[in-house]
Amino acid sequence: MSEVRLTRSSTLLRWSFPGTNWELGETPKIMGIVNVTPDSFSDGGSFLDPGCAADHAAELVAQGADIVDIGGESTRPGATPVSEEEEIRRVLPVIERVVQRTSAPVSIDTRRAEVARRALGAGAVIVNDVSGLTFDPSMPSVCVQARAGVVCMHMQGTPQTMQQDPRYEDVVAEISAYLAGRLDALEQAGIPRERIVVDPGIGFGKTAAHNLAILQNIERFRSLGRPVLVGHSRKRFLEKLLGRPIDERLAGTVGVAIALALQGTDVLRVHDVRVTRDALCACWALIKK
Repeated sequence: MSEVRLTRSSTLLRWSFPGTNWELGETPKIMGIVNVTPDSFSDGGSFLDPGCAADHAAELVAQGADIVDIGGESTRPGATPVSEEEEIRRVLPVIERVVQRTSAPVSIDTRRAEVARRALGAGAVIVNDVSGLTFDPSMPSVCVQARAGVVCMHMQGTPQTMQQDPRYEDVVAEISAYLAGRLDALEQAGIPRERIVVDPGIGFGKTAAHNLAILQNIERFRSLGRPVLVGHSRKRFLEKLLGRPIDERLAGTVGVAIALALQGTDVLRVHDVRVTRDALCACWALIKK
């Protein structure tokens, strides 16, 4: 395995969306995960009740989450799609409760324009789309109309096919080129670049080796001129790396988070907010000059 280059960026990049205008490039922002699903790979079924999900979101903010990401459809490998109506039924009551209880920005994790439209109307301000806003052709216009922040992710294939046989000639170069193309397309659709964060899509159509190559080259994605979000929390590549089942991947998740922060990653999407925040604060206290 090649050496990870620890190069904290000195370049600040702006991410703007309603109510927020962040300059990113110092300590990463933390996005806390709230899955309102019965079948997500890690916490499926834990927060199906809207009240429980809202309580969990509020607790994540209390632990230090800067953003709460709420999703109603699992996109784990092999997941069965849900209907638009079911996805809305799952997420809308949670978003309505969360925006009343916390001032932290709320993100809606969805590929569907109507789900995004309803979520943004309920108080969400970010759309986190694993398809890079390609699954639903109406998604860019919904984001334009709401002036929403956007997380544009790379995925090879679909959740149903993505892990069957992912292949790349040069995974870092190919994903970088894809994200550069999406930035151009979204800007042409009316979404200013300062509203967009890019996500190389750990685990979405990648082998463990692909994931490690991506995680070792964050500066290549940040060189696109946009902040970089990474969602590595508890994912399967950690089993390959450490030999640990899903309920024993916390230490590995935190270790990767620190390495990502030291490379200049701007947003970390995690399940375990408190330990991630504590680890980053301790690390920064030692290296800050």
